[in-house]
Amino acid sequence: MREYDVEVMNLQTATKLEAVEGGFRVTMASGAALTAASVVLSTGARWRKMGVPGEQDYLNKGVAFCPHCDGPLFKGKRIAVIGGGNSGVEAAIDLAGLVAHVTLIEFDKQLRADDVLQRKLRSLKNVTILTHAKTTEVKGDGTRVTGLAYEDRTSGEIREIALEGIFVQIGLMPNTDWLKGTIDLSPRGEIVVDAHGATSMPGVFAAGDCTTTPYKQIVIAMGEGAKASLAAFDHLIRVSAPEEKAA
Repeated sequence: MREYDVEVMNLQTATKLEAVEGGFRVTMASGAALTAASVVLSTGARWRKMGVPGEQDYLNKGVAFCPHCDGPLFKGKRIAVIGGGNSGVEAAIDLAGLVAHVTLIEFDKQLRADDVLQRKLRSLKNVTILTHAKTTEVKGDGTRVTGLAYEDRTSGEIREIALEGIFVQIGLMPNTDWLKGTIDLSPRGEIVVDAHGATSMPGVFAAGDCTTTPYKQIVIAMGEGAKASLAAFDHLIRVSAPEEKAA
């Protein structure tokens, strides 16, 4: 990107997007505003955290979020997966082929993943499933994770598990709060896009983890970004084309 004439504005937070004559205005938290003939939104998403003591202290020291990225680092070790939805169960299935043992912890009384995923998970011999359990603390020795504490929500008893890694799989939160009421968002807050990356506001496109495009992976986001840019370019050609005069 730096090889091209692209202006980069760091330390700016967009707070408002609106259609104006000739295009769009993006207002910043600082009060500054930019106008453009087209906009591509790629605000990404953030992992939903547990919000328990020790989680922040041991980020990248045993607390992880991406099983595909960090799973190999825990080969032969004991780990926990937090979350019994599709993401959590899929992560537990994938990790079970790498690690020594997986403990899956679900807050609800039962797993919420699709039945076919649950059957696969239960067929694995190095997996333990704990339901009606609430993680209360990440344990560590100051340099790395050594375990976690959880509350048995049936008995109220606090128990501990010795392990070396924790994968938090309780959802992604798209960075789209500032767009509510402006463009169409899914129930999860993702920007609804079509096959061209177009949003509900003509001339505004979106790409990456902030959209309804499935599978939140870097390689997919890069392709979606290229597609949205091409669609924005096509849009600019069409809106700037001079109208033919009647003979």
